[in-house]
Amino acid sequence: MKYNETAIEPLFDHLVIQQFGEGRFIEREPTPADIQAAHEGLEKCRQHLMEGKFDMVILDELTIALYYSMLSLEEVLNVLRQRSPHTEVVITGRYAPQELIDIADLVTNMQEVKHYYSLGVLSRNGIDH
Repeated sequence: MKYNETAIEPLFDHLVIQQFGEGRFIEREPTPADIQAAHEGLEKCRQHLMEGKFDMVILDELTIALYYSMLSLEEVLNVLRQRSPHTEVVITGRYAPQELIDIADLVTNMQEVKHYYSLGVLSRNGIDH
């Protein structure tokens, strides 16, 4: 499943969006497919960070992959240590461990104040997809 943010990619010459995952919320134990997708995403991230082709790499919801043990903190830190010195690393999501905060350039955590999900609406056309 493609998420709504991918719709902007064709509008910018220097923007590349790559998604890894099953396109759903993980509410329990991750499946083998979830874990495989997380590892594929981390490997692609490693390649991009080592190449130094991008000025910025945003690892959206990386912290969730750590929280659900789809990736280990040490393997993520090893990848981030290999980055080109001119590549800015931005990490989004809840539960960021201090070691990750220390190595990243920018870490964000958007906090829900009001969300339709709490009313039982899983997603909305035009907003989430």
